[in-house]
Amino acid sequence: MEKEYKAREVEDKWLRLWKDDMYYFDWDSKKPHFIIDTPPPYPTGSFHIGNALNWCYIDFIARYKRMKGYEVMFPQGWDCHGLPTEVKVEELYGIKKNDVPREKFRELCVEFTERNIKRMKETMKKLGLSIDWSKEYVTMYPEYYRKTQVSFVRLYEKGWIYKGYHPVIVCPRCETTIALAEIEYKEGKTKLNYIKFDENVIIATTRPELIPACVAVAVHPEDERYKDLVGKTVVVPISGKEVKIIADEEVDPNYGTGMVMICTFGDKQDVRWWKKHGLELRQVLTRDGKLNEKAGKYAGLTVSEAREKIIEDFKKEGRLIKVEEVDHKVGVCWRCKTPVEIIPEEQWFVKVDKERVLEAARKIKWIPEHMYLRLEDWVESMEWDWVISRQRVFATPIPVWYCENCGETIVAKEEWLPVDPTKDQPKEPCPKCGSTKFRGEDDVLDTWMDSSITPLAIVGWPEELKEYPTHLRPQGHDIIRTWAFYTILRSIYLVNQIPWYEIVINGMVLGEDGRKMSKSLGNYVEAEEVIEKYGADCLRQWAAIGGVVGSDVAFSWKEIKSASRFQQKFWSLTRFSAMHLENYEPKDEHEQYLRDADRWILSKLNKLVKEVDEAMENYSFSEALKLIRGFTWYEFADNYVELVKNRLYSGDEKEKLAARYTLYKVMNALIRLLAPFTPFLSEECWNVLFKDGSVHMQSYPEVEEKFIDEEAERRGEKIRKIVEEIRRYKHDRKMALNAPMKRILIYSPEKFDVRDISGAVNADVSFIEEMPKIETKVKEIKPKYSVIGPKFKEKAKKVVEAVTKLSEEEKFKFMETGKLEVEVNGERIELSSDWFEFKLEKVVGDLSVDVLEVENVVVMIERV
Repeated sequence: MEKEYKAREVEDKWLRLWKDDMYYFDWDSKKPHFIIDTPPPYPTGSFHIGNALNWCYIDFIARYKRMKGYEVMFPQGWDCHGLPTEVKVEELYGIKKNDVPREKFRELCVEFTERNIKRMKETMKKLGLSIDWSKEYVTMYPEYYRKTQVSFVRLYEKGWIYKGYHPVIVCPRCETTIALAEIEYKEGKTKLNYIKFDENVIIATTRPELIPACVAVAVHPEDERYKDLVGKTVVVPISGKEVKIIADEEVDPNYGTGMVMICTFGDKQDVRWWKKHGLELRQVLTRDGKLNEKAGKYAGLTVSEAREKIIEDFKKEGRLIKVEEVDHKVGVCWRCKTPVEIIPEEQWFVKVDKERVLEAARKIKWIPEHMYLRLEDWVESMEWDWVISRQRVFATPIPVWYCENCGETIVAKEEWLPVDPTKDQPKEPCPKCGSTKFRGEDDVLDTWMDSSITPLAIVGWPEELKEYPTHLRPQGHDIIRTWAFYTILRSIYLVNQIPWYEIVINGMVLGEDGRKMSKSLGNYVEAEEVIEKYGADCLRQWAAIGGVVGSDVAFSWKEIKSASRFQQKFWSLTRFSAMHLENYEPKDEHEQYLRDADRWILSKLNKLVKEVDEAMENYSFSEALKLIRGFTWYEFADNYVELVKNRLYSGDEKEKLAARYTLYKVMNALIRLLAPFTPFLSEECWNVLFKDGSVHMQSYPEVEEKFIDEEAERRGEKIRKIVEEIRRYKHDRKMALNAPMKRILIYSPEKFDVRDISGAVNADVSFIEEMPKIETKVKEIKPKYSVIGPKFKEKAKKVVEAVTKLSEEEKFKFMETGKLEVEVNGERIELSSDWFEFKLEKVVGDLSVDVLEVENVVVMIERV
């Protein structure tokens, strides 16, 4: 074995040797099943560090559960129908989606997505993820989107899906509707414009371009300034329409002038007022974010162009009273960050039964528990149903046609699916008029319609439900209001069951500077970069130890390097163990030879197994790995191994057997404990030491209660601390740690084994059962000539001679009392102990010793 652990070489080796079928899920297995509803990532082509964090968590769970005796399903899907793919394809080929036939554009999207999936799969495999690739699904393929279409048909038949004319959120850049959950909010500054409608009505607005859409002016009913105006009308600039001034409690009298124009639609509050007061619908915005003919001379301008031009004209007309800069929060499309607009359109919707969703969500175990509140807050704030139709190409077709003769809506039958109504025709004539002429629905489904049936899809739905609910959903907190919410909703609507028993939420990855990781901020790190430099196991250790489930995690090169050092330490332990475990077979009778140090580490090991197992059950990966690393590095490597080296190299046969038995037990358990976190390192070390198949097919370590021994731990701790103190003693005297020492006597009220102390400090160590008398003697008195010389001049030499001739008893008395009288040339001279340095020694019998005290143990070291 080489001294240096070469992570990349080891990882490449096992990637070649491992077979995918190691992790195939068997429905017929008699083991208890554990089914994970794995996130299907969007195929960007880059498996970024945030993906790595999430998937490492999933893999820790999957590997742990497998070793605990479960038949684990860890499938992998790809959520392909994303708008960014359409944008990338347009950029790649220099086209717009409508420049080529619909089917050709879809083909280009599929090819682009397949290339991205291939790249991401390569990174996922490098990361050592134990995915069951036989359960892979791709939402853009008909075999999957047939399931999405079946769900549409069934929900339509149950009355949960309907088509209606309603205000919807539109992204002008993407030219499609988006759901409320797909809006992000961006903080910034904007201009609040005070605009005069007439002498009595001055409104303050940040959206002057929507004045042509004004259908009412509202004031607070208790605002004394405007009480006389309520019920009257005012003429709106630009449109020339006369609108009513109404009273509503939702108006903030302290904002602007306290007068608000209600436009259809500027924001969700406008929608609420429009519904509440039965106002006219006056739509001036088009889907692509421009003003229509109702905006008069501003028709055809974009929102920003119209805003600028209207303000310019109002200045000239004297309508612009003043302008203030204010803080502003604007809703943007979460994909392209373009400000969204609200326009009324006919769209497909899924009804949202808030109480049923929350009732189901409460039956699920949320980890961390407080993450449920995020879902609850979102659901309770919802005001609209879920709009599921999109004006795009690369997505699941809505399986619907419209009769060209009578206008009847024809929804596909399940046996017709999958279908693309833009190419396929219904297999039956119109049920209302018998016509065979149809127009296919060219809107497509929201991509969340695909991904929100993943737990159903992986267990055989819609043909059957082999096992449901699934056991676990792991996901990020950023998609609680989308993926988690939509999945719960679809599951209760389709099969009247919760989708999973537990949901584990991970946080986002931050840069080392603590800010959200972003290429634009320069704090972005690719997972591939970390793997190339330090190996996948180091990245996996960072994922485990860097944070707590549910919390955001800052990426740290320091932690990656620390993980690398641990791997080298573990490799060194494996090399050391390999030398001593070659041809060794553990036998129960070897237990009888165990010494205190062996029983101490075995007791600590079994407590470790118990604590780590509890942490893993609670998804506390950070705690689990910290416990393993701490035990391995400090208690095992730095203490136990150093204690037993002498026995392993120089002990008799029984002493060696005990140490080898212990070494075997500890390394065997540690490698298996580490396996979920560091699959490559663990596999290599397992095969070096035990040559017993794959460590990933082994059982998880179990607690051996017979080895948990508080007395042994107490004795072992004394041994450890004594060795630590003697080594410190050597270090302070600049002695090599392996330098031989003379005799060491140890007294303790409680007897313990000193064999390993002797070997560790290279000395003859004896245990004595009675505390000997330790005498303190003055070994030498050294004069301080800088004091004595000037004080006694020519008498100084005689003074020193008189002191050196003192008996042991007189020297000790001089030190104790601090005073001494001597006679020099017939003269009595009084001396002070401050003028001398006293060198003491402790003596046990005829031995000169140094004494160390460790708790209630006395260690007497014979001085050289």
